[in-house]
Amino acid sequence: MQPIGVNYDTGLRYDGHDNNRSTRNRFDPGTVAAELRMIANDLHAPAVRVSGNDPDRLVIAGEAALDAGLDLWFSPIPMDLEPDEYIAFLADCAARAETLRQSGRGDVVLVLGCELSVFCKGIVPGETSGERLALMGDPATWTDQDKLAQLYAGLSRWGEVQQKLVAAARGVFGGRITYAAGMWEDVNWELFDIVSVDAYRDAANSATFRDDLRARFTWGKPVAITEFGCCAYRGAADRGGSGWMIVDRSVTPPAIKGSFERDEEEQVEYLLELVEEFERIELAAAFWFSFAGFELQRRPDDPQHDLDLSSYGLVAVHDDGRLTPKRVFGKLAELNDGQR
Repeated sequence: MQPIGVNYDTGLRYDGHDNNRSTRNRFDPGTVAAELRMIANDLHAPAVRVSGNDPDRLVIAGEAALDAGLDLWFSPIPMDLEPDEYIAFLADCAARAETLRQSGRGDVVLVLGCELSVFCKGIVPGETSGERLALMGDPATWTDQDKLAQLYAGLSRWGEVQQKLVAAARGVFGGRITYAAGMWEDVNWELFDIVSVDAYRDAANSATFRDDLRARFTWGKPVAITEFGCCAYRGAADRGGSGWMIVDRSVTPPAIKGSFERDEEEQVEYLLELVEEFERIELAAAFWFSFAGFELQRRPDDPQHDLDLSSYGLVAVHDDGRLTPKRVFGKLAELNDGQR
């Protein structure tokens, strides 16, 4: 088995330009550097995928990752921008990634966006990522001919956007380029150096998951898993990439919807089962999602507001900022250490 890397969130601000909701409000460079050393030294990870939509934060974390001896997958994720806006955003980030690459401290791969058909405007109908996710997840979308026509009209523009994105990035970045695709997305991988996919196994795709992964090799290029993981509650593995949707954000403060039993072994079993799947294929890299859900605090004495239940993190984050490793952290560290 190849050692497993980890996703590291520098903060995503989403659902509109003026929305203050972010996946990471506190961002201290010293803390970031310590966390990335933890990923390198305690988790024994070979690489980190640094993601977010604040370019300055991405560079700070990228520098810290390289200083820690990690290979860097530099992953800007534009949210709720029109195609021309996010092409410009990603071109700027590509130039920043090139500066990091030129430092010569480690391998730097540019991940040119993530699931853009949902997270950015102009492909799938909807003003915000929440609206687009709701449309994609609504069974009626796939049976209503008018909705389908709208959806496919948007997706048909996706190929042209891909070409413009890659051309803009290659104009300023000299390293390898990939894209973190959703499993539903049709990507022209001839444009990229690495075929990458966010591969969450769940109850709905478990029967075809192995074949879906193997199909990625038909392009004759290296294949990477840019995200995989599950939350730490009973039944989270069957929800896969939708396990986070147990939080009601229409109330203040956000609260867990319903009753869920905390089960950190759920993450451990999911890790081991997915690693077993990955061992059957020759991956260029794989990244657990994620190191921490920084705004999903662990509150063991308040189950209704124990938002860590909806986190994919290897560590739990407490209200005072403390981090405590979950069981999956130790298991992943053990697996990685055995491959060094």
